[in-house]
Amino acid sequence: KKIPQYFYFLQSNVSIILQKKKNSFLHKYKHKPPKQRSQIQREEHNYLCIIIYRMRYYLHYTLYISFLSLFFVNTIWTVHSVPPQSPVRCDLTGCTVSNAYGKWPDRKTCRAANVTYPTTEEELRKAVAYAAEHHLKVKTVTRFSHTIPKLACPSGSDAILISTSKYNSVIEIEPDRLTVTADSGVSLRELIDKVEGAGFSIGTSPYWEGVSVGGLISTGSHGSSWSGRGGSVHDHVVGISLVVPADSSEGFAKVVSLEQGKDDKLLNAVKLSLGVLGVISKVKLTIEKGFKRSMTYNFTTDVALEDVFMEHGKRFEFGDITWYPSKRTAVYRYDIRSPVNVSGDGVNDFIGFQSNPILISKGIRALEKGLESSKNEKGKCGTADTTLAYKKLTGNGLKNNGLLFTGYPVIGRQGKIQTSGSCLYSSSLRIDVACAWDPRYNGLFFYETTAIFTVSRFRDFLLDVKKLRDLKPERLCGIDIYNGILIRFIKASDAYLGQTEDSVVVDFNYYRADDELTPRLNQDVMEEMEQMAFVKHGAKPHWGKNRKVGFFGVKQKCGPNLDKFLQVKNKLDPTNMFSSEWSDEILSGREGPKYDGCALEGNCVCSEDSHCSPSKGYFCRQGLVYTQARVCRFSSASSSHVA
Repeated sequence: KKIPQYFYFLQSNVSIILQKKKNSFLHKYKHKPPKQRSQIQREEHNYLCIIIYRMRYYLHYTLYISFLSLFFVNTIWTVHSVPPQSPVRCDLTGCTVSNAYGKWPDRKTCRAANVTYPTTEEELRKAVAYAAEHHLKVKTVTRFSHTIPKLACPSGSDAILISTSKYNSVIEIEPDRLTVTADSGVSLRELIDKVEGAGFSIGTSPYWEGVSVGGLISTGSHGSSWSGRGGSVHDHVVGISLVVPADSSEGFAKVVSLEQGKDDKLLNAVKLSLGVLGVISKVKLTIEKGFKRSMTYNFTTDVALEDVFMEHGKRFEFGDITWYPSKRTAVYRYDIRSPVNVSGDGVNDFIGFQSNPILISKGIRALEKGLESSKNEKGKCGTADTTLAYKKLTGNGLKNNGLLFTGYPVIGRQGKIQTSGSCLYSSSLRIDVACAWDPRYNGLFFYETTAIFTVSRFRDFLLDVKKLRDLKPERLCGIDIYNGILIRFIKASDAYLGQTEDSVVVDFNYYRADDELTPRLNQDVMEEMEQMAFVKHGAKPHWGKNRKVGFFGVKQKCGPNLDKFLQVKNKLDPTNMFSSEWSDEILSGREGPKYDGCALEGNCVCSEDSHCSPSKGYFCRQGLVYTQARVCRFSSASSSHVA
C-alpha cells in the first residue's frame, strides 16, 4: 500500500522540478532567438528526464532498504529462489501449468493429473507409450513456458504433462557437417555457449533467450534477417527426432527420425508444429564458423519510415527498427557481421530483460495502474519520454566491454549479441531482484500482439498507423512505454505453418488490467491497430504470441499449407492425443460465442456495446481510420449503441 504513495510523491516532485527548470530557462535564455531557444530547451529537458529516471531507481532502492522489514514477510520471505518459477506446480489434487506471465489469455486455470520428467529419449518414449496405452491426453511443457496462447494446456484434468526441463544433457557438434544436435530440453543459452566454445556460431535466435530448443522451434521463434537461411530458427533445422504414439506391436510409442532432403514432407510440418504432432526429442541445427557482430542504434525521425524499411532490411544482415509512433521516432539498428579477429568483447544486455529490483517492478506497475484509472495520457507520455531518453543514453543495454556502454559501435561475438535475458540468472542470494514480469511480485503485466506481413502490404500498414497517430499522438504513448513497435525481417519458409514469402514482423506490447472486465486507457487504438494488421492487411499471427482475435481467419490465410500440416498430423497422431480444444481453436481460427465483456481481453471483436463495458463508459464503435474495425472506445455517452 505504501508503494503507490511514494510514486505519486515522486511524480509531484518531478512536476515541481520541471516547473522550476522552465522558469529558470525562460529567464536564462529570454534573449535567444525562438528556434535556438527551443532546441536548447529540448536538450535540457531530455537531460533532466535522464536524471529523473535514474533518481527513480535510486529512490526505490533506498525505499527498499528502509522498508525491508515491512515487506519482508509479505513479499520476500516466501520466495526461495528469485529465478523464474517452474510453470508446473503439483499437490495432492493434481497439477497446474501456467505460462511465464502467470495468466493465460482466458485467465482460467489449466489442470492435469500428473507430470513426468524424462531424462533420456527412452524415458521420453515410455512416457508417451504409457499415455497411448491408457488413452490419455498429453501436452509437452518446457522449463520456461513463455508461450502466450494456451498451447501447453491439455484437454481434461486426467491428462498428463511431459516436461523436458530435465531432458537437457546432450549437445553434439559435428564440425565437418556444420551441425549441432541437442536434446529438446536444452536451453538456448546452454546451446549457444557450447557452440561458441567450440569456435562456431548459430546463425539466428530469438531476442529472448529464456526458451528451450524444442519450444522455440515449435512456435516459430525468430530473430531478424533476410540473409542466408533467414531469421526464423526453424528454417535452420536440418533434422528432428520425434516421439509419437504407435500400435501395441511397437510398444505404443516410437521415435521417428527425420532428415532434410529425405523426409521433407514430414519435416516441414514437424519443425513448426505447435506441439500437436508428438514430443520433440532432439533437434539438429546448422551452425557456422564463429563470427562477431557490430551494432549501432541510430535514434532519428520516423519520416519516410514506410519508404526505407525494405532497404534497411536488405542492407543490414541482422538489422531491425524500433518505432515509437507517439514520439515520431524510429531507432534503426545497424547490425552487421564482423570477422572474429576484430577487436571487441561487447554484450547485448537488453534493458527490458535485465534484473529489476522487485519493489521497482511493483512500483512501476502501481504507477501505470494509477495512470490508467485516472486516464492520464500526459503521465503516460511523460513516462514514454523518459524511457526513450534512458534507452538512448545507455545504448538500450549494449555494453562495450560487458560492463558499460561507452559508445558505438558495440562489437562482440555472435553468442553475446544475438540474444539476451540476464534476469533469468539472478543469484538466489539476491532476493531483491527478478524479471520485471515475474507474476509472484505483481510487476509488469501486458499483452503482446505480433503480426507477420508480406512485404508488399507492410507499407500501407505503416501509413495507416501514422494516420491514426496523427489524429492524437498521445493515444499511442501506452505502446511507447514498453518497447514501441519492433519491426523485424524473416525469410520465406518451407515450414507448412511458416510464411510463404519474405516477410516483416511487428511486435508491440501494452498494458493488461488485473481484472478481465476492467477496460484500458485508449484500448480502442490498440484494437484498431490489431484489426488493421490481421483483417485489413491480412497479416498472419505469430503462433506463440497474440490474443485470441489475432488467430481469427488463420485457416484461410495459411491456405493449402495448413491442409498439408493437418495431413501429417493425422498420420503421426491419428487419435489426437497431443491436441486440445485450445490448439484446435487456434488452428481453425474460428470465433467462438460472444459474451458480455469479451472484447476487453481480445476474446472477440465487439459487435454490440455489451461486448465492451458500457457501465464504465466503453462502447462498441467503428475505427477512426480503419472504419470497418469495431473497437471498445471510451465515451461520456450513456446510451446503448450498436456499431
